[in-house]
Amino acid sequence: MAALIAENFRFLSLFFKSKDVMIFNGLVALGTVGSEELFSVFAFNCPCSPARNYIYGLAAIGVPALALFLIGVILNNHTWNLVAECHKRGTKNFSAAATFLLFGSIMGRAAVAPVTWSVISLLRGEAYICALSEFVRPSSLDKFPANHGAEVLATFPCKDVPANLTKYRDDVTRRLRYESQLFGWLLIGIVAVLVFLTKCLKHCCSPLSYRQEAYWAQYRSNEDKLFRRTAEVHSRILAAKNVKQFFGFVALDKEEKELVQEFPVEDVQPSPQWNAITGVYIYRENKGFPLYSRLHKWAKGVEGNGPTPEGHEMLFLAS
Repeated sequence: MAALIAENFRFLSLFFKSKDVMIFNGLVALGTVGSEELFSVFAFNCPCSPARNYIYGLAAIGVPALALFLIGVILNNHTWNLVAECHKRGTKNFSAAATFLLFGSIMGRAAVAPVTWSVISLLRGEAYICALSEFVRPSSLDKFPANHGAEVLATFPCKDVPANLTKYRDDVTRRLRYESQLFGWLLIGIVAVLVFLTKCLKHCCSPLSYRQEAYWAQYRSNEDKLFRRTAEVHSRILAAKNVKQFFGFVALDKEEKELVQEFPVEDVQPSPQWNAITGVYIYRENKGFPLYSRLHKWAKGVEGNGPTPEGHEMLFLAS
């Protein structure tokens, strides 16, 4: 039981494992800010009509946020590693905590852009004012004309308001902008607290030292870069070989000729090898030696993804 509890707590160190993640999240946030500004300038146009305001205002905040969230899920490598894992091996090798926190990692990273969009929208206040202006109680406005109701309040986000209602429009706009910005700052504070607590849990629960974790992050980054670069060269040489076999010759530039001469490619890797290095990876140690990736584990000839009788394996989900 103690071992199971320890294993589950180790999975709490799921998020923000390297500075690269923080830099990437920062760039995503900056890009989202720019997109939101462009959207407000060129696209946002409140209909100033009862019932339509509310739908349009919520859509202006929620629909782009949803789209950004789905894009974040699609662009996350964990998403497709999880799909490959479930397709090839199922999730029998993962505890409930591991599966839950893996989804948490995907959702957390995908939430960076939509949260940023929502915060900027709330701080600007235009969509919030558009959505809720018609719901302001006329009785809360000093000496508001009794013959005016939601129909008039819905036009307050627009400029074409009767002169005698201008001061009420300013009052409503100021009040709603205050509420919108308050919610925006509260959202920033909540996210900041969650990030801080996650970082604390990550460092407290990590089975790795700070230096080893930094080394692991560097290894994963370098392995990914080298793998992609080598795969690109390998596929180009293999393609050149097949094209030459079909036509009898292949038109190569100087650089490609040098690649073909320097790196002879005989054939493609069999599917079992691709399957072995594809999928979600959990950090493990075998006989005291760390295994930093599925490729590393395959190169060392370690079979399976579960604990082995030869040695204790510490479980730590890769970011």
